Amino acid sequence: MDILFAQIQADLRSNDALRQSGALLQALQQSAAGRDISIIAKTAVEEIVASPASAISKKLAFDLIRSTRLTADLWEVVCTGIRNDLDFPDPDVTAAAVSILAAIPSYRLGKLIADCHKEISNCFDSPSDNLRFSITETLGCILARDDLVTLCENNMNLLDKVSVWWTRIGQNMLDRADSVSKVAFESVGRLFQEFESKRMSRLAGDKLVDSENSVAIRSNWVSSAVDFVWKKRNALMARSLVLPIENFRASVYPLVYSVKAVASGSLEVIRKLSKSSKSADSSTLDSRNAETFVGVSDVVSHLAPFLASSLEPALIFEVAINMLYLADVPGGKPEWASQSIIAILTLWDRQEFSAARESIVRAVVTNLHLLDLSMQVSLFKRLLLMVRNLRAESDRMHALACICRTALCVDLFAKESVRRGQKPLPGTDIVSLFEDARIKDDLNSVTSKSLFREELVAMLVESCFQLSLPLPEQNNSGMESRVIGALAYGTGYGALNWTEPALEVVEVCRPCVKWDCEGRTYAIDCYLKLLVRLCQIYDTRGGVKRVKDGASQEQIMNETRLQNLQRELVKDLREVTTSRICARLIWAISEHIDLEGLDPLLADDPEDTLNIIVSNIHKVLVNVDASATSTNRLQDVQAVLLCAQRLGSRNARAGHLLTKELEEFRNNGLADSVNKHQCRLILQRIKYITNHPENKWAGVGEARGDYPFSHHKLTVQFYEPSAAQDRKLEGLVHKAILELWRPTPSELTLVLAKGIDTKLLKVPPSAYTLTGSSDPCYVEAYHLTDSNDGRITLHLKVLNLTELELNRVDIRVGLSGALYFMDGSPQAVRQLRDLNSQDPVLCSMTVGVSHFERCALWVQVLYYPFYGTGAPADYDGDYAEEDPQFMRQKRSLRPESGEPVILRCQPYKIPLTELLLPHKISPVEYFRLWPSLPAIVECTGTYLYEGSGFMATAAQQYGSSPFLSGLKSLSSKPFHRVCSHIIRTVAGFQLCYAAKTWYGGFVGMMIFGASEVSRNVDLGDETTTMICKFVVRASDASITKEIGSDLQSWMDDLTDGGVEYMPEDEVKAAAVERLRISMERIALLKAARPPPKAEESDEEGEEDDDKKKKEKENGEKDGKPKGPSMLSKLTAEEVEHMALQSAVLQEWHMLCKDRSTKVN
Repeated sequence: MDILFAQIQADLRSNDALRQSGALLQALQQSAAGRDISIIAKTAVEEIVASPASAISKKLAFDLIRSTRLTADLWEVVCTGIRNDLDFPDPDVTAAAVSILAAIPSYRLGKLIADCHKEISNCFDSPSDNLRFSITETLGCILARDDLVTLCENNMNLLDKVSVWWTRIGQNMLDRADSVSKVAFESVGRLFQEFESKRMSRLAGDKLVDSENSVAIRSNWVSSAVDFVWKKRNALMARSLVLPIENFRASVYPLVYSVKAVASGSLEVIRKLSKSSKSADSSTLDSRNAETFVGVSDVVSHLAPFLASSLEPALIFEVAINMLYLADVPGGKPEWASQSIIAILTLWDRQEFSAARESIVRAVVTNLHLLDLSMQVSLFKRLLLMVRNLRAESDRMHALACICRTALCVDLFAKESVRRGQKPLPGTDIVSLFEDARIKDDLNSVTSKSLFREELVAMLVESCFQLSLPLPEQNNSGMESRVIGALAYGTGYGALNWTEPALEVVEVCRPCVKWDCEGRTYAIDCYLKLLVRLCQIYDTRGGVKRVKDGASQEQIMNETRLQNLQRELVKDLREVTTSRICARLIWAISEHIDLEGLDPLLADDPEDTLNIIVSNIHKVLVNVDASATSTNRLQDVQAVLLCAQRLGSRNARAGHLLTKELEEFRNNGLADSVNKHQCRLILQRIKYITNHPENKWAGVGEARGDYPFSHHKLTVQFYEPSAAQDRKLEGLVHKAILELWRPTPSELTLVLAKGIDTKLLKVPPSAYTLTGSSDPCYVEAYHLTDSNDGRITLHLKVLNLTELELNRVDIRVGLSGALYFMDGSPQAVRQLRDLNSQDPVLCSMTVGVSHFERCALWVQVLYYPFYGTGAPADYDGDYAEEDPQFMRQKRSLRPESGEPVILRCQPYKIPLTELLLPHKISPVEYFRLWPSLPAIVECTGTYLYEGSGFMATAAQQYGSSPFLSGLKSLSSKPFHRVCSHIIRTVAGFQLCYAAKTWYGGFVGMMIFGASEVSRNVDLGDETTTMICKFVVRASDASITKEIGSDLQSWMDDLTDGGVEYMPEDEVKAAAVERLRISMERIALLKAARPPPKAEESDEEGEEDDDKKKKEKENGEKDGKPKGPSMLSKLTAEEVEHMALQSAVLQEWHMLCKDRSTKVN
């Protein structure tokens, strides 16, 4: 291998273009084979890039550079070579030099463009098609990126140059050469895409930008490009038709985006963002609207023929997607959407497009609402079968969410239309979703190999719950406007209209309670949750309402349907295959069933509803096969016993039947002591209510519509396959639902909707100083994170504090923990040249984060006080000037850098909290999930606060209490505050937070706080120390292990140093000390109290009193208080209970005093 590399290097040093190109091809082969070719790349840079060579050799050398890593010194050589080549007479050499601009690291690109802007501008006027193509393609890639926009922010001259370049790229869309025209279309399309998504900046830009000040600059470019395309649309459409058919696709998006921007009015907003003085045409509104509609129609007519022709699938897809984009503009026609969707669906069976089936389904379901009702209905059945066959889970879930939402919208819309006297449209009800034989069989069979039926039922039910919530406000008219309009139209008359489609959903999905899902319960739990909610809304416990009670015909019909459904579900109880579901179904039915409406004549019939429920309660109580995997016996028995109490309290016959069952269970060996005590209590309650029927409240309250179960199982079952699949399915369903119903708007959408507001612009984070006070270079740093791509950018500011000019300073950055450089190198080097005194220089580097772990960046500053001492003029040779060997040696002699001075800086630690994201979750779900999380870590911390604990809680009911001062920085951390509770009696609190790591692991944190009472004052007065117990539970042990490895750092990350960690032994010692002092005080108080004078006192009592007195006297004589057990017989719990009582009484007394003063 060494011989081969030596041969390649020798060939590169020759002046023969053929040998050089052959050597470069060999080097590229070695690079493709995965070998390290950095030594060859160095030779290629020095011999070809930095020297005159043929265009082919230059192009191959640049390809070689792209495939390897270069040092900062070599990049300098490359930049010098590019500058020389831009003036080269051969346009092909210049084109090769231009092409490498896109690969230059962003920290070096700005200076290069600033130096060579004149040469770059000249390339646009070149007669060579190849050079015009190269400059248009390269600048189209670079100019849209964030790093260049940031550069333009700080350099107005460069901004003017780049704006001119964008104009030239736009004009090149009409260039005489097809290749130049096509690449200009692509470049303008890229500018528009980058404005919306910033995708390319993510991929290519080497840093995250700290503020959105660049919006105005980019808006200016976009508005100019849109204006140009709109004015020249007819010429551009004509030019695109002349392009070769394989290039036509590039011309579609820029045309459609520009026309849509003008037609939808977003161009005006973009102009406002760009802060430019240009304004819209002063033509009248009517003529403007007419012109835009004609413009849109022209573009649609221009694109429509390409849908019908059987051309390449990619072109059909591109044209169809863009026509759908136009169908949403004001005045858009449903035919435009239907044409496009039919064209997209024809691609489903085409062999060459089979890999893109996810894209087909996503395109269709996202735009379903643009079609008319009859076409939506006809698509449902076909779409469900298509979705079922999708492999990617996220695509499948998104498609299901769209289908379920549209189905519910169509159902609501159709019912409202019928209510308003219109003719009903067949197939608009929810049942039509399940008309296909395969889906119906899947729903009705007990077992199934696929998860699709569970996904469908869960998604339908969750969509019903979303329908019951208020609709999100929509300021801008986007793709969603029609859906929201249909929903608002459908739910216009009454807040409970959503219950009608929901009632259809629970009727259709009834077979799901009989499913055997191999231990999974999420879909069935969702179903039962919706059932219970509907039963509570319609108050099924009270029977069907009558017309004379004020019930409408619709309400009577719906309540009758629900009563019938309940009876069907009772019969299904015998066929329930998942034992864990049996107890839950009993709960869902028995809580809401109308017991008074049962026929007393059927009391002995085994088919009677109550008899079936009681027999199934018996089955759950005496279930012998209670393995941990199949059932959760503890919870099941608790639930069934509660059902028994409530059923027995509501109905006398039920009480009689259940008394026998509970007596039998009490005497059974399966009942543990807790269950036996519980049975005794329940039996007493049922007996009491039987004797006092008017006091039913003792055993049963009103139905609350709560479903107190969840698919989250016991901690020991957390890692079971069924539990893991349930959690995964829940995560996927919730994510898809939220993305569709409650999408988080992008920053651009917010800016477009509300205009530039100071709240939307990110404030740069505070910087940390990394160097010492006497160091010659001052370095400060701050970081920015991007959780989407798992990246962190470190921004450094370097300041030369000496009075000398430093010719060269190197910043070297190493990594520890889970960090890695994007290009795979072990460390990053930034070379800074010519640092003037007190002149700040900025640089940055971006790293990836592979997993949740503590990590740090280690910065070293190397500065060269003796840089530039050697000079090439010192070389004495007698060779002729033209000798190539002499020229090569002369080039290789560079100024010597001398010995560097190395300054080691403090490590820049990334807080562990930076790798978390807030996770929105309701308190109910949070407390259901909490006990099942397997990994746990606990720690205790303290902080001081000002003011007394009592005044902090009682006086400040609104706003933040002073005693939370140590935790105030938590509000800025990436945690979602689930709920909080202030315990006023002991000046304490409980806070619950939820977060997810960047990699999907769940982290729940509870903080319990209690004020410490000072020793020398009474309870409720000055209390300044708060003791906090932090309990963190996580879905993965690696998360808690990382947190527990350094608890003080974790608290510092959370509270910015506000809380001090207390080791557990110190906590225990302090608790023992507190208990001893409180016991002593209580004992002394008792001792000081005079003995009670009882009239009838026996001698034994007197003797006991004498003994106690003697003991107390002895204790006082010794001067040492005795242990707690000698002075008082109270236990620790009783002492604490008494202290709490006195605190409650004192608080009550203070509140009454406050109230009386206010009244006076």
